[in-house]
Amino acid sequence: MNIRFQPSRRDMLKGGGALIVSFTLTPQAFAQGVPAAKPLALTEVDSYLVIDAKGAVTLYTGKVDLGTGVRTALAQIAAEELDVPFDRIEVVEGDTALTPEQGSTWGSLSIQVGGIQIRQAAAAARAALLEQAAARLGAKKEDLTITDGIVSGSGRQVSYGELIGGKRFSIKLDPKQPVPTKDPKAFKIVGKSVQRVDIPDKVMGTFSYMHDFRVPGMLHARVVRPPAMGATLQSVDEGSIRDVPTARVVRQANFLAVVAENEWAAVKGAQMLKATWSKWEGLPEQGKLYEHVRATKVAKDEVTANVGDSAQALGQGARKISATYDFAIHTHGSMGPSCAIAEFRDGKLTSWSASQATHNLRKQLAKMFSMSPDDVRCIYFEGAGCYGRNGHEDAAADAALLAQLTSKPVRVQWSRADEHGWDPKGPPTLIDLRAALDASGGVTAWESEFFIPQQTPGGFNVPFVAATLTGMPSDDHIAPGNIFQNSNIPYKFPNIKAVCHRLETTPFRPSWIRTPGRMQNTYANECFMDELAAAAGVDPVEFRLRYLDPADMRGIECLNRVAALAKWDKRPSPKGGQSGEVATGRGVTYCKYELVRTYVAVVAEVEVKRETGEIRCTRFYVAHDCGQIINPDGLMNQIEGNIIQTVSRTLKEELKFDRSTVTSLDWASYPILTFPEVPEIVMDLIDRPTAPPWGAGEPAAAVVPSAISNAVFDAIGVRLRSVPFTPAKVKAAMGGA
Repeated sequence: MNIRFQPSRRDMLKGGGALIVSFTLTPQAFAQGVPAAKPLALTEVDSYLVIDAKGAVTLYTGKVDLGTGVRTALAQIAAEELDVPFDRIEVVEGDTALTPEQGSTWGSLSIQVGGIQIRQAAAAARAALLEQAAARLGAKKEDLTITDGIVSGSGRQVSYGELIGGKRFSIKLDPKQPVPTKDPKAFKIVGKSVQRVDIPDKVMGTFSYMHDFRVPGMLHARVVRPPAMGATLQSVDEGSIRDVPTARVVRQANFLAVVAENEWAAVKGAQMLKATWSKWEGLPEQGKLYEHVRATKVAKDEVTANVGDSAQALGQGARKISATYDFAIHTHGSMGPSCAIAEFRDGKLTSWSASQATHNLRKQLAKMFSMSPDDVRCIYFEGAGCYGRNGHEDAAADAALLAQLTSKPVRVQWSRADEHGWDPKGPPTLIDLRAALDASGGVTAWESEFFIPQQTPGGFNVPFVAATLTGMPSDDHIAPGNIFQNSNIPYKFPNIKAVCHRLETTPFRPSWIRTPGRMQNTYANECFMDELAAAAGVDPVEFRLRYLDPADMRGIECLNRVAALAKWDKRPSPKGGQSGEVATGRGVTYCKYELVRTYVAVVAEVEVKRETGEIRCTRFYVAHDCGQIINPDGLMNQIEGNIIQTVSRTLKEELKFDRSTVTSLDWASYPILTFPEVPEIVMDLIDRPTAPPWGAGEPAAAVVPSAISNAVFDAIGVRLRSVPFTPAKVKAAMGGA
């Protein structure tokens, strides 16, 4: 039977603003205010889209827009394949009750995986609509045309709304037999710059972020954090907040919070609450961090490249070169601290958050509360920046625990100190590199060792802080992300060995931060390539081209195009012959992301002040090949964001800590790039309309640190091998040169 789902105001709040659409439902129609029979399987067209009686399309995606423009690009893909106007597409994202589980929004896979799935669903829907239209109009399919969701033929026409009008397609998708999709030559929307749908409201200040969302009757909460990361709670003086109206203490084991009827009362209560904690000093000395990393027990060795006999070749080389690189611990530093709301009702949990992985969050919350995942619904609301697993999921766990303990909906808002102090961290990386050159400067051997945390078996879920503090069931993982990627190199040397020493532990709870591992590993490899080029007396671009696989024409083209874009002056580095206070230099870097997709090459231009050691990145030239481009303007936004953020990470960012806890709890102690320091960015976008679309959310970040280091060497003749490249490190390198 056809039932029109007419939700209450409360159900609309739970739905996160989704369109009201028609579904063919079973009698068991509702669960937590949601049509129970809404398909979610990846093999069902109906899981991805619904067309209503007016021809409007609602697109359902498990991928979420983290401020990257995915919402717009996915709508472009669907509109193109369905032949409907772009403005008739509405997107529902990251709602575990409504959207298919397409994988977390990470790894630059939203378009590469999620977009392709949506394209297939839309193509199958279009084919079915053509079949129906042919029967309705008494015409052959090949004689029909579709314009703006209206099928015409034999002098007649019929709209999508008339053909399907809220009914199900009931079509299975077979990944082994993909549905033919539209010829790129006929594209009208894909490949064109479409304004991001979220930007106008963000510019005008009317966009609703997670932080703006409210649930009727909710309480506000602030979690009181231990003064040391491993401290235990010994006593609480609840009377210390008796003068704060409506505020009360909520405690379970070592988890401590203040809840109140308004946010300011919760803030004041948390500030005034007196509690006694044990002492704990389990962190390493920051000044000896890399000694600690090198001394950490190795859980296993992961060999990512093994060609020839590198040990023998190193022993026979005419010239041997070695270097050690390190990359600091980084915090996510989201501009808007994490926020979440949770509610238990009738034995079911609803969680609203800015999680990049709502389907994973659902499973983690179910485990924490010993519930069935079917009784947990997670709904995505956009937050203020998320470049990996930051504090959003932890805020969701905080809110859910407090909602259970208070029997009320609870909103948890993290502070800046919470965000910097308690979000998971990008772990420290230490890399040793060795190579041998023959008498003519050719590379005969390459060896690399990467000291990185292990990825424990069983998934990528980072343990909740709340679960750890309470002793509740938790995913006890070390989950830094796939940080072994790009430890192997894209160059062809006769002897290569790359080994990742996967360490048993790491100082802080790790997670992936934009371009995890790929950035750190590319940084070391590409800096060392530059060192070898200089040792051989060869131009850095020419040196890389010499060792790229001749069959990898796209990589060669990418590197040549960035050289042309930058008007590269072919010569060995360093530049030499400079006098005066400010030296200038250029550095090049190339990366094939994960050695299987998205080619990026950059040239960085820098200025270095000799007296102070200050580095200024003035310009980046970028050649970028991610295959078929969906939205050129959106792609440019992504590349710009990658470069600007990574310049900040390379020059300024480093977590500070003592033996007990994080000490860089604000923007003064954890500085980031300022607007006057943003470089000019010049791009060459290499569009390949007939190729698969690849990701762009991370690859351009991978090439930034090494390009800056190489440019500094070109300017002043010293190597920077320790991120961040602070003025003090530059001065020390100059003094030791």
